Amino acid sequence: MNTEELKKLEDTLWKAADNLRANSDLKSTEYSTPVLGLIFLKFADNKYDQYEGEILKEYSKLKGTRREKPLHEIAVEKCGFYLPEHARYDHLLNLPEEKEIDKAIKDAMADIEKYKPELKGILPQDEYFRLTRTDKTIPKQLLKNFSNIPKDATGDMFGQIYEYFLGNFALAEGQGGGEFFTPRSVVRLMVEIIEPHNGTVFDPACGSGGMFVQSAQFIDRRRKEMKANGDSGLFVYGQEKTLETVKLAKMNIAVNGLRGDIRQANTYYEDAFESFEKFDYVLTNPPFNVDDVNLSRVENDVRFNTYGVPRKKTKAKKKDKGAETVPNANYLWINLFATSLKPNGRRDVVEKYHF
Repeated sequence: MNTEELKKLEDTLWKAADNLRANSDLKSTEYSTPVLGLIFLKFADNKYDQYEGEILKEYSKLKGTRREKPLHEIAVEKCGFYLPEHARYDHLLNLPEEKEIDKAIKDAMADIEKYKPELKGILPQDEYFRLTRTDKTIPKQLLKNFSNIPKDATGDMFGQIYEYFLGNFALAEGQGGGEFFTPRSVVRLMVEIIEPHNGTVFDPACGSGGMFVQSAQFIDRRRKEMKANGDSGLFVYGQEKTLETVKLAKMNIAVNGLRGDIRQANTYYEDAFESFEKFDYVLTNPPFNVDDVNLSRVENDVRFNTYGVPRKKTKAKKKDKGAETVPNANYLWINLFATSLKPNGRRDVVEKYHF
């Protein structure tokens, strides 16, 4: 799928989703969640379809032996998640109009979470009931719209489409374009330089998880070149302050078969993973030129003060002590990248700093 085809697909999908504003009583920020949930389901189904033959073959081979395993266990081992028949995209798409399709989608999402605990509470469920208040056919319309995502659309395209939608939803609500995401070409270059074959990868401002997806694809490419198989041993850790983007990142790494832990946290003030000297690699594109970080909340944090916390040249007056801010938080990020690595760790960062 080339860039032009992807752009055409994005535009088509956006028009279909935007039409919901005329047919439901929800704002775009409210129907973005069920829309993005169905895009996740379509990509998950695409991936499951690629592994289904392998899964069934292994299941048949072990059936009746001492090594017999339930189908869902084999699916999780091979694919990273399990889609029971009632959670398959075509099953939902082909349900007759008179069926409660909103309930069927909820049941599908609930069972995906059941077999993939890392997704618990992440996938939309009750949101599909809300779409039917004024028009019961809307869930069916959405399923039809996103059925056009081709089978060969990769997990990386999944992230691109998600990000395109997030930006458009934000613009529709006057939010200035929402989150910022690193171009895929830049991420790929960073991953090729740092070469994260195995170990732990940390992104303290992970957005939709694009750095992690590219790391997985780098490993897959290397395996093919070397004709090697086996577990890469890669585990990813991400922090992101926006809850909706955390959910997106969790779905993104799930659909790409990555092992990892993504948590909601404001990295300036929260250290979700006790990150000091913990990781093999740091890959990130942090927010630039933030100057409102509270000094008193970071000056005693070993992540930031190991190499010195930047301070304003003039001393704050007593009455302003608790409100004093760091003059440029870019220095905090540089400290964090250095202190998060193990002694022999490697980092690659989008460096667009202005000091």
